[in-house]
Amino acid sequence: MNEAIFYHWFLLVWTTLAVVICISLFFVNAPYGRHSRRGWGHNIDPKWGWFIMETPALLFPILFFLSSSRSQDITAILFLLMWEIHYVQRTIVFPLVMKKSPSRMPLLVMFMALFFNMSNGYLNGRFLFSLSEPYGSQWLSNPRFIIGATFFISGYIINIHSDSILRGLRKKSETDYKIPHGGFFRFISSPNYFGEILEWTGWAIATWSLPGTAFALWTVANLAPRAFANHRWYLKKFSEYPSQRKALIPYIL
Repeated sequence: MNEAIFYHWFLLVWTTLAVVICISLFFVNAPYGRHSRRGWGHNIDPKWGWFIMETPALLFPILFFLSSSRSQDITAILFLLMWEIHYVQRTIVFPLVMKKSPSRMPLLVMFMALFFNMSNGYLNGRFLFSLSEPYGSQWLSNPRFIIGATFFISGYIINIHSDSILRGLRKKSETDYKIPHGGFFRFISSPNYFGEILEWTGWAIATWSLPGTAFALWTVANLAPRAFANHRWYLKKFSEYPSQRKALIPYIL
């Protein structure tokens, strides 16, 4: 079996699996963070868990780019920069600035996320820098790239700002959860997830690719059920929680 056939079937199975995972996560919350619970095996410090599981997504596209013939393609370079600006933050910066938490990450969760990032990094990196037709510099003036890049940058800013608000809720010695305020928290309970979904929806539009679309679907599959679970958790834990907030999409959902 050559790589093109393998890639085709892997992408098909991968996209189908996203739908299955999305449905299942509405019934079983992933056991990390505020939803941590016993019964999921050995645990790891979440800082190390985040670093280990995100590293393939950081490195795979770089390796595919460096081994390709597209190092002079400005569009390929910009796609790599878009991808890396997210994953440098997620792999290196986010664990370093993460506040102390009473919960730990199950190794099972870390290994599942590790497999996801290896697969996703392969599908997107291999397509963009080897298997696709070269985009060329003319793609930068295409409305799909402009709209997608705008979504991506907007989502990235929302995601980073929301994470910053969450980190600022606790002092060094504190571990209790508090109600976040400011930014998009005025409208929804999980603007960090909303921002990330907006990012990778923008990525799918900007690359106009099936692996980009699969990544956007996976992002929704992982984060939408968790956003609704977080919203229910806030309402249950805090009697004074703002009733006008939605779970994930401002004013809508």
